[in-house]
Amino acid sequence: MTVTDSPQAAAFRRQVLNPMKLRLFMLQKLPMAWLAGLRLTQLTSEQATVTIRFKYLTQNPFRSIYFACLAMAAELASGMQAMMHVQAGGPVSMLVVKLEGDFTKKAVGLISFTCPDGPRIAQAIAESRTTGEGRTVECTSTGVDEAGDVVATFRLTWSFRAKR
Repeated sequence: MTVTDSPQAAAFRRQVLNPMKLRLFMLQKLPMAWLAGLRLTQLTSEQATVTIRFKYLTQNPFRSIYFACLAMAAELASGMQAMMHVQAGGPVSMLVVKLEGDFTKKAVGLISFTCPDGPRIAQAIAESRTTGEGRTVECTSTGVDEAGDVVATFRLTWSFRAKR
C-alpha cells in the first residue's frame, strides 16, 4: 500500500530532516535522544531510518551500545513515522504500549534502525479518526551495523486514539 503525503506531513518531513531543526526538537522534546546523538537519516510515508553511534554516552560495560539506547533508536524510527502521519488531520494521542527486543550481535560502530511500517501506521491512525476508537499497530524496527549484519530487532506496539 502506498501512502500519499498531505501538505502537513511533507512540511513535517522537511522540518525533521533538517539536522539543526531535528537537534533543536530533540533538545526540547526528547533530551535523552539528543544526548545519545540519534540522527534521522530517512523519512518517507513508507519507512524511516534512525542511526545511533557507539560512543561514551551510549556504551555499556561490555564495550557495545547499551540496550536502552538501541531501543530508543528503534522507537524513534517508528515514532517519527507516526508523528508525520498524525500531522495530516485532527489531534491523535499516541503511546507505546508494548516493546520486545531480540539481540543477535554485539552493537558497535554505527547502527541503523529502519522501520518499514508507515502504511500500517497511517491506516491505524485513519481508522481511529473514522471510528473514534483506539487502534494498535505492531511495528518492527531492525537495526543493522555497518557491515549489514542485523544486531537487534524490536517490535513496538503503538496505540493511537483520535482526540475529540
